[in-house]
Amino acid sequence: MALAIAGERSGVGKTTITLSLLAVLRQRQLSVQSFKVGPDYIDPMFHRYVTGRACRNLDPVLTSEAYVQQCFAHHTQTVDYALVEGVMGLFDGATGVDDTASTAHIARLLNLPVLLVIDCSRLSRSAAAIALGYCSFDPRLQFAGVVLNRVGSDRHLELLKAALEPLNLPILGVFRRHDDITIPDRHLGLVPTAELPVLDSLIKRLANLGETCFDWSRLLPLLKAQSNSPPPESTTVSSQSPITLTLNSSPQRKGLPTSNPQPPARIAIAYDRAFSFYYADNFDLLEQLGAELIFWSPLTDPGLPAGVQGLYLGGGFPEVFAAELANNQAAQQSVRQAIQAGMPTYAECGGLMYLCEQIVDFAGQSWKMVGILSATANMTGRLTLGYRRAIALHDSPLLPAGSETWGHEFHRSALSAKSALPLYQLRGYDSDSLMYLEGWQSHQLHASYIHLHWGAHPEIPARFLTRCLEFGELQN
Repeated sequence: MALAIAGERSGVGKTTITLSLLAVLRQRQLSVQSFKVGPDYIDPMFHRYVTGRACRNLDPVLTSEAYVQQCFAHHTQTVDYALVEGVMGLFDGATGVDDTASTAHIARLLNLPVLLVIDCSRLSRSAAAIALGYCSFDPRLQFAGVVLNRVGSDRHLELLKAALEPLNLPILGVFRRHDDITIPDRHLGLVPTAELPVLDSLIKRLANLGETCFDWSRLLPLLKAQSNSPPPESTTVSSQSPITLTLNSSPQRKGLPTSNPQPPARIAIAYDRAFSFYYADNFDLLEQLGAELIFWSPLTDPGLPAGVQGLYLGGGFPEVFAAELANNQAAQQSVRQAIQAGMPTYAECGGLMYLCEQIVDFAGQSWKMVGILSATANMTGRLTLGYRRAIALHDSPLLPAGSETWGHEFHRSALSAKSALPLYQLRGYDSDSLMYLEGWQSHQLHASYIHLHWGAHPEIPARFLTRCLEFGELQN
């Protein structure tokens, strides 16, 4: 059936509870597939670290309701157990008007029972009022029970149990207050897994706690991966899953080759501590469309891998590693020359910042970057956050002029110069009014702060690969 792990608000410990559940299942040598509601990159890194399987994002704004259902069904076919970590509070979604893209929305789409995590650190009897309110707010939801987190003492637990007893809502987990169990964070969320040398010991401790803090006799059957009955608001799901789409299977799409390229297009993927924000589904689609992915490090490698026809620079924390990036001038020169030569390049957020002339970090220190864009990326205290409807103003390696797509913006930097040839007109989630022009298009470069999930739009990576193959032919 699987479970949706939800919080009554942000910061109640959803990720810690989720990691504890995953760690116990893996400690028992059970296969488990995890999912994350929303566009987040960092929580899925922790899931993958524990399970050994790529965590999948479930975001109906960036993809579609049908894609969310297909993705979940596809990736739970071959595992023993599955769970979905929610986002923010249970009913918090893309706007404050409804619960679109919230944990509640995903739970209804997938017909999943909800396990509600309550932070009990500053309440006792009121926990029952919170639980009752959440359980009755949307009668379409099923609730498996609650997890009481940050319980202070035996007496505190007695009060909580007494208050919850009339609700007949099972208490499926009790976690005491452990101030020493924390995952450090920074300006865009948790510190990624690659930067935490003590993560193994933390996960082991969460597994040991989870063995004794959860009611496994009740939980294990709920986490069992199996087909769910169609939910009331289920959308019609096509028999052709976008996960398994190949170029061969959709020759009718304009501009797509009708056979896989021989040899395959080789795409250089920047992947290291500075660049790690990628959706696993994007990688899957590139490979299924005939690409060979070559991972390299702008931090440590002397340049791009040999024989590549395309470049993908994802998001991450280039501002944190700006000194190391600046010191690797050979890699910068290799990237600059490739883009100037017309290599199709997709750079989003952190990748965009890397292509600027310089990054000015939070301390005000300036670091030289690739310089293909005549702009400076300045770190600020202002968070730019939200879903964006992006309308392409010009042809790029990913999108034709006039096309629309949904993306997500999440950064604390701003560019000091505007592009002479911006990529997008941006509009908000619930507004048709123009927000601003954004992005850079030059040579065969598509650079933007907007993060894209290609799951429901395989024509985007297909167009990118077509451009890469054309570039490769010109080089031969």
